Amino acid sequence: MVLAHTSKVVLGCVAFGIFWVLAVFPSVPFMPVGRTAGSLLGAMLMVLFRVISPEDAYAAIDLPIIGLLFGTMVVSIFLERADMFKYLGNLLQWKSRGPKDLLFRVCIVSAIASALFTNDTCCVVLTEFILKVARQNNLPPQPFLLALATSSNIGSAATPIGNPQNLVIAVESGISFGQFLLGVFPAMIVGVLTNAAILLCYFWRYLNVEPADQERGGVSASAGPEVVGDDEVTSHRFTPARMSHVSSINPDDFDCVSEPIIRSASVNGDHLRSRSVNSNANAADADMQFSIRSLRSSSMSHEMVEVSTVPVLIDGASSRKFTRTASQQRSVIIEDAPPSSPTDDEAAANGDKDKGELPEVVEKRWKVLVWKTAVYLITLGMLIALLMGLNMSWTAITAALVLLALDFTDAQACLEKWQVSYSLLIFFCGMFITVDGFNKTGIPNTMWELVEPYSRIDSARGVALLGLVILILSNVASNVPTVLLLGTRVAASAAAISPASERKAWLILAYVSTVAGNLTLLGSAANLIVCEQARRAQFFGYNLSFWSHLRFGVPSTIIVTAIGLLIVSSY
Repeated sequence: MVLAHTSKVVLGCVAFGIFWVLAVFPSVPFMPVGRTAGSLLGAMLMVLFRVISPEDAYAAIDLPIIGLLFGTMVVSIFLERADMFKYLGNLLQWKSRGPKDLLFRVCIVSAIASALFTNDTCCVVLTEFILKVARQNNLPPQPFLLALATSSNIGSAATPIGNPQNLVIAVESGISFGQFLLGVFPAMIVGVLTNAAILLCYFWRYLNVEPADQERGGVSASAGPEVVGDDEVTSHRFTPARMSHVSSINPDDFDCVSEPIIRSASVNGDHLRSRSVNSNANAADADMQFSIRSLRSSSMSHEMVEVSTVPVLIDGASSRKFTRTASQQRSVIIEDAPPSSPTDDEAAANGDKDKGELPEVVEKRWKVLVWKTAVYLITLGMLIALLMGLNMSWTAITAALVLLALDFTDAQACLEKWQVSYSLLIFFCGMFITVDGFNKTGIPNTMWELVEPYSRIDSARGVALLGLVILILSNVASNVPTVLLLGTRVAASAAAISPASERKAWLILAYVSTVAGNLTLLGSAANLIVCEQARRAQFFGYNLSFWSHLRFGVPSTIIVTAIGLLIVSSY
């Protein structure tokens, strides 16, 4: 393909350049509109500059990919609500034999979870838990956060539903779920084990030292105390290209699920949205008492914990707020004392009331158990259907709709409450149009023709050069645009060798473009999620810097990519 008209090439490059800047640097000072608006801006400019026609712009949007992305987002959200990731977190600590064993478990669990539930979701829900475990055991958080971020990226390469670029590759190539898994899974396992070994070697000294000598730091000192409301104690929000929001469901505090399950026919909509003040107060008491006990059992027990003795009562419930200060780079929690002990008559009355409500509590717990079991069975059915070779997009959408039906309530309210990332879907639509317009300028084809003769996958040198091109471009243009730009070209070049080589080329693109995200902190959204979640953690905050990630990311990415290329290319 020759270059288009000069004006079309220039205007197309301008539109794509604006898209690229806002995608890589979403908070750029001169236009801090974010990735989603930047994607739509790039698409709009492609149409306004007549690089692409309006009809071709709509045709460029790949609906099967959008449907598959939406379905996997909904399934991931329901798995979060069903406490799947809480159980995975508990698995990390079960009979742990020390820091090295814990680090190895983080690598394995995060890799497998990312392959099944996407890397972004895994990082969102596991970051603070892993950070808390490290702080409670007086361990340096850095190796465990790096293990989570890097292993999540490597693990997500194994399946088409592990990350967005794999979704694109699976749909564009027509490779079935089973073929994709067989082609990349061995490389993923070896890559995760190699990454874990590099982590252990790199941080061996830090994981061997005595508690008194271990790294302390990580929480930035603030100028003064920060007031934290009740609703902020157990939640923190960060949304760069993430697919869902961390939350879970428990028998004492239900949202979209339990309210419709336990409601009667006479209950109106307003009552369904109301929640018991006393239940919230009891839940907050339990959560904060657990947090205080955890902190006092950790290294933070050496620091002062002040206790306020002035409870404030509103409508019979304790209204409180927690204050966080910084002292020697540690978080100090100030909690209010519990209300005065009830009298004997009040205790007897409360005891009679609890006994009367006991059957309802048991029934509620059984209903939640049935709901969780249904979520797990539906997810398992979706995975089996994908392995059987059914259409991936409609399989994911079907599973999502069945899960939504389990709530017996308006799906719109539930999806909005649990934050399905519609902005990510819009970002993909704009990106499809922008990349298609850039392709029509002829620049990608011209550049590919320069390297194509030297990057054929029928030789070791060609595989190495192709991997290097993908690695660099994934960190310059991001991994999904790289897949859109290179995918069909790499596949066409390999198809000239043999049909089997075409599938191999797609799998190489999937593996390398995913692992390339470990090179720098900005290489993937999963890295940014871990960094921001750790920095904003309420009681155990830690700042994972760009350079600390780079020092480990460069050697790890090069070694893991090289080993993976050998395995995938031999498939």
